[in-house]
Amino acid sequence: MDQAIMSDRVIVNGTITQLTLTGDGVIRWSGGGQRSLTVEKEVLGFVAEGRRIRIRTVLEGGGEICCGESSGDLVRKDFVFELLSEDSQRLWCEKLREYIDSLGRPKRLFILVNPFGGKRIASKIFLDEVKPLLEDANIQFTVQETDHQLHAKEVANRLDLSKYDGIVCVSGDGILVEVVNGLLEREDWSTAIKTPLGVVPAGTGNGMAKSLLDYVGEPCKASNAVLAIIRGHKRLLDVATISQGETKFYSILMLAWGLVADIDIESEKYRWMGSARLDFYALLRIFYLRHYTGRVSFVPAPGYEDHGEPTNFNGDSDEKIKTRQHGYQAPDVDLENLAWRTINGPFISVWLHNVPWGSEDTMAAPDAKFSDGYLDLIIMKNSPRLSLLAVMSKLNNGDHVKSPYVEYLKVKAFALEPGPRIKDPTEEGIIDSDGEVLARGKGTYMCDQKTLMTYNKLQITVDQDEFSRELSDFALEGDEDERSIEPISRM
Repeated sequence: MDQAIMSDRVIVNGTITQLTLTGDGVIRWSGGGQRSLTVEKEVLGFVAEGRRIRIRTVLEGGGEICCGESSGDLVRKDFVFELLSEDSQRLWCEKLREYIDSLGRPKRLFILVNPFGGKRIASKIFLDEVKPLLEDANIQFTVQETDHQLHAKEVANRLDLSKYDGIVCVSGDGILVEVVNGLLEREDWSTAIKTPLGVVPAGTGNGMAKSLLDYVGEPCKASNAVLAIIRGHKRLLDVATISQGETKFYSILMLAWGLVADIDIESEKYRWMGSARLDFYALLRIFYLRHYTGRVSFVPAPGYEDHGEPTNFNGDSDEKIKTRQHGYQAPDVDLENLAWRTINGPFISVWLHNVPWGSEDTMAAPDAKFSDGYLDLIIMKNSPRLSLLAVMSKLNNGDHVKSPYVEYLKVKAFALEPGPRIKDPTEEGIIDSDGEVLARGKGTYMCDQKTLMTYNKLQITVDQDEFSRELSDFALEGDEDERSIEPISRM
């Protein structure tokens, strides 16, 4: 047993017993019911009440001293210990605070809530699940609801980051992406991007939260994400820079062109159907299958050099990115001297992924890693409709990549040259990144809307060599060995 930091007699439910805090952060006492608490995993915080200390916890399963409501298998509970003197109570509070502070937990958070995303339940999730847990953990927070597109980006771009230990997005993936882009466009981007970010699933897709929580075997629930935020767990995450001329977009999740992008974006017209719209529109698109001309070029990761045919990078001077006055400039990569490969169309779908899950029920890239310096590329070229339907039905567990109609590899850099549809060259496609439309070609859904880029060649580089974005998963529990090697200190 580890050496005791504190040990004293206390009163629990009218009975005097011995209470001990060990050096490895375990609170032990004798008596009925639960007789030990692990501070790092189970203790949220505490409050002094005269000679009493009320320890606020979250536990799996039930218990006899319950102060809150269960969220899944998690229950908020209070344990009350009455010290025999005020001096003992003050010393216990001091030692408990010192131990909790040593865990590197956040103390001040800026929280963005998107009340309009997904099922419009983010505000309720914040009030019912996020706020109570943060209050129990004695974490101060400032809340900002987003009220228009790119609002989160604007906030992140001007926020005084010195006031906070991190930014938390109670939303789907879109708000998190806006925050990353806002931070990287600041003049102090190199400092700003070290701000830990957290995400609490409250949108339609929740691909990032699902990826982070699934990695450690946790369900994709708001309560699990908030607990990881409180515990201050982090994981490094690569950022991909999508470039077209002088225009740049920073992606952390995915890029899609063809079938997947069409389903994701065009299904919006059936939003009244709820989440069923995606399945409905996927069936519609498979029945009326589109093939697109075009070409993809890529620098394969080691072990994937047999994909495609050798080619040269055919960028020209118009595609060179000019230096801007501020913001992250992306790594200075000599693209022309890399070992490029190419695959020509027609294509059914081209999909790039930075993390395993594209949504809570879509494991798009089962081999994707958070910070390996590569993107996972999933290509579908030719497939009978029934086989394609079988492929799409296996997206929930990642087995679609085993299909002979799917080409799956890892790449360091990527270039997309999108073309029109085979059957009707007057109609083009949609390029979608992280749930946002980057480009709409001629004849596409809502093609009159302005987009960040044009339906033309774009290139993508992964920025791990320049820096690895520290996406605090706060929504992720990692083991201590993994967290101890983080180059930026834990929250």
